[in-house]
Order: sequence, then structure tokens, then C-alpha cells
Amino acid sequence: MPTYQYQCQNCNRCFELRQSFNDKPIAVCPVCRGVVHRLFSPVPILFKGPGFYVTDSKEESKERLDAKGPRKKELDKGGGKS
Repeated sequence: MPTYQYQCQNCNRCFELRQSFNDKPIAVCPVCRGVVHRLFSPVPILFKGPGFYVTDSKEESKERLDAKGPRKKELDKGGGKS
């Protein structure tokens, strides 16, 4: 169940309330019986796992190149034809 933040326009009290998605927003402050409105805040984003950082993606691409075989410059140095 999500937690919503409310603020009273009369007493400026901020409070949180756990409500279902189907519940209507409350309109009355539980302390002073003033009018309340719901506050909206940004949702945090969590990046977990490999590949989200610059160092992760560079290392991964370097490993792919090494797995494919020698690079063109290494072949030109004399490792290719006899």
C-alpha cells in the first residue's frame, strides 16, 4: 500500500497516510479540521546491477574485444602472414 503525504492549509501540519490506490484522498486535517491537499514528490530511482556506470560498460566492451581475438593492429605487427 502506498504512503501519501498531505499538508494542512490551516495549520501547515505535514503528515503521511497509508492508503490503497482505490481510496479517495482525504480533505480534512485530523488535528484542526482544516482543508488539506496531497503533496507530490519525485520517485527515487535506484540503479542496481552491472552496466549502469561508465566503468562497467567500458570494461564489458573491452572484454568483448579480447574474446573476439587479436585486434587489427596486433595482426599488422607481424603476427599474421609468413
